[in-house]
Amino acid sequence: MTIQHPPAPRGFSRRGFLQLGGGAALVAAAGPALTACSGGGDDITFMYWGSAYEQTAIKDMLGKYNEEKSNEVPVNGQYTPVGDYETKISSLVAANTPPDIGYLGVGQMYDLAGKDQLLNLYDYVDAYPELTDRLPSSYFWYGPDKLAANQLAMGMQILYFNTDSFEAAGLERPPFEATSAWSWDEFVEAAIALTLDDEGRNPSESGFDASNVAQFGTIAPFGGGGLNALLASNGAGYVSEDGLQYTLDSAEAITVLQNIQDLVYEHRVAPSPAQLGKNAPTTSVQLQTQRVAMIVDGNWAMLDLLESEVPFGVAVLPQYQVPLTATGGAAGAIFAATEHPEEAVELYLYYNDPENVDLFQNGLWAPLQEKYYTDEAEIAKWVGDDFPEHFREVAIDTTLNHGVTNWDQQTKNSDSLWQKITPAMESLQTGDATAEEVAQGLREEIEPLLEGTWPVQEL
Repeated sequence: MTIQHPPAPRGFSRRGFLQLGGGAALVAAAGPALTACSGGGDDITFMYWGSAYEQTAIKDMLGKYNEEKSNEVPVNGQYTPVGDYETKISSLVAANTPPDIGYLGVGQMYDLAGKDQLLNLYDYVDAYPELTDRLPSSYFWYGPDKLAANQLAMGMQILYFNTDSFEAAGLERPPFEATSAWSWDEFVEAAIALTLDDEGRNPSESGFDASNVAQFGTIAPFGGGGLNALLASNGAGYVSEDGLQYTLDSAEAITVLQNIQDLVYEHRVAPSPAQLGKNAPTTSVQLQTQRVAMIVDGNWAMLDLLESEVPFGVAVLPQYQVPLTATGGAAGAIFAATEHPEEAVELYLYYNDPENVDLFQNGLWAPLQEKYYTDEAEIAKWVGDDFPEHFREVAIDTTLNHGVTNWDQQTKNSDSLWQKITPAMESLQTGDATAEEVAQGLREEIEPLLEGTWPVQEL
């Protein structure tokens, strides 16, 4: 399947992406005091969000860049918590002091591109041919010959599991090849065996106490790339391919949505929102503490998992009609106000290259360039020795051969669509509505907002 590419939902967070999805709009919390970023400085400002490990990794990357480019324009990193990020970007743009380069959620990226606030990278492809060697799905086009950004890095969905939990349950590890992916029923069966109450009973056993669960089998993927992949695996999705028809109320989509809700309320193998908590721990903590045995999350979760020395493995997602993973990611863009466009493009290319930075070897990012998926010598430059067994099959082979782009990456007006979808999905998550009620109830709200898709152009 041809890879297109991702939508890092607007202002997505790791946890939000897991729980409700890439499209969950961030709460516009008041940001910290604004500081001038660009628009006239002698340096380049790189603005980003991320976990504590990611913050350290970005700092190290920028420090290395400054050492290697000591005679050029210095680069300063500006970390901003993801919850404040979108608001701060908006405020900086309004004050004519945007950063030179920054992470952007997809919705905000398209909005800024349409207002000519971002550098049109198409004007630089002749001077910088490295801009043309990325996977087609990694580009964000906003019109003919108008290239707003690439993804920060390739993102794909993976089934992570605690190897100790599987060993204790006496289960074979999940499949690592797409062609052998579990069916949904096989996934549920494993999740039941892995769910244990305080007395060691699983949900299939008499006396199982659902109010005192020591280890859940999984977390229900009510949103994000995990849900996108499962929907696509069953031939379903939120909208039609041309972005003009609402399709989440198809029989195939409702089946997937109901199956996910049933993980919580019928099979009792996944925590409810109350059990998960408003400030649920990260994937690495959930697996490390064995609060959960299996979690669907993006490849970026590898950084924290490796740093935390969690005993974990990776597997392909369960499938319906065909095995799939969803690919996607937030955008990395250069702001048009930069006084150093060439230097900004060079930094842009630098942090995308696994040969220059260790963000790829430490598991945070996957490369954009196709050669890093097809050439063994190039693969070895970013797949570290400490990566889990079968990472290549799960992440590389599945992305190349079974990847499908997150639907909202190229769907116009996706932020407005998510503002309707997110609360509806929350009612599915809380059990206040069935999948059929949620999906059918959204039709009247979604249809007036559909505006088609963004263009795709070859380089």
